[in-house]
Amino acid sequence: MFRNLSCGALGISANLAQSIEYAKLGGFQGVDVPLGEVESYGVEAFKALFAENGMQMGGVGLPVDWMGSEEAWQASLRALPAACELARAVGATRYATWVPSWSDERDLAANLDFHVTRFRPIAEIMRDYGIRLGLEFIGPRTLRAGHAYEFVYDLKGMLELCERIGTGNVGLLLDCWHWYTSGGTTEDLGLLTNENVVYVHVNDAPLGVPLDEQIDNVRDVPGATGVIDITAFLQALEYCGYDGPVTPEPFCARLKDLTPEENVTYVGRMLQQCWEQAGL
Repeated sequence: MFRNLSCGALGISANLAQSIEYAKLGGFQGVDVPLGEVESYGVEAFKALFAENGMQMGGVGLPVDWMGSEEAWQASLRALPAACELARAVGATRYATWVPSWSDERDLAANLDFHVTRFRPIAEIMRDYGIRLGLEFIGPRTLRAGHAYEFVYDLKGMLELCERIGTGNVGLLLDCWHWYTSGGTTEDLGLLTNENVVYVHVNDAPLGVPLDEQIDNVRDVPGATGVIDITAFLQALEYCGYDGPVTPEPFCARLKDLTPEENVTYVGRMLQQCWEQAGL
C-alpha cells in the first residue's frame, strides 16, 4: 500500500501537475487520477507524468449517477464504457463512491434490492475493463438519526452487500473514520483481504466527543488525537496484503488557515508518523 494524496480531500484546488508537486512536497507516493485531464495531455503524456515523478495512481470518483432517477442512471451507465476504456488506457483500476446509511423512502430489504440493481450493471461493465469498484459505508449515528430507515453503515454489512452484487470486483472504500464511528472493532478488520479492499481513507476523531455524537465533517488529521487506533487499522491492511492507496481525508478546519504547501507538508508528515508507528 502507498501514501496517496487527494488535494480535494485537504481542501486544496489543484490540477494533476500541481497535485504531483504537492505530493512530492508532502512525501506522498501517489495521487488520485483526474481522468478529465487526459484529453489535454494525451494518454501517453498523462501516464508519463506519473511515471517520471515516481507517482502511483490512486483512485477515480465513480462517474455514474447511481442515486438519481432511472433516466439519469441509465444515461450515465451508457457513458460508462467510454470512461472505463480511458481509465484502462492510462492504467487506473480503482473507482469508488459512498453509500448513504439511511433512506426516507425504502426499508432495508427494498434498499438492498435497489443498490444491487444499480451497482451490478456498473460493476459488470467495469469488470470487462479490469476495473474494481469500492463502496464506502458511512458510520456516524448522527447521520442516520431522524431518517425513516437505516441502511448499511458498517464493515460487515458493506461486505455482505458486495457479495450480493456478486460480480467479484466490488469491495470496500474503507475509511477508518467510518470504521470507528460505526462501532467497528479490530476483529472486524480480520475480514479484510486485498481482494475486498479497493481504496482507503485515513483521519482521526476529535477528543472528548462520545462515539454516538461524532459529526461526520468534524474530524482531524491522521494521528493527531489518537482517538482512532490508526496503528491497528494500518497493520490490518498490511497483514491482508492490501496494495492500494491510503489517502488522508481529515475534514479539519484548522487546515484552512494553512497555505497549500504547509497543508500537504503537515498532513504528509503526520501520515508518515502513522506509517512508522505501524511498522510500515
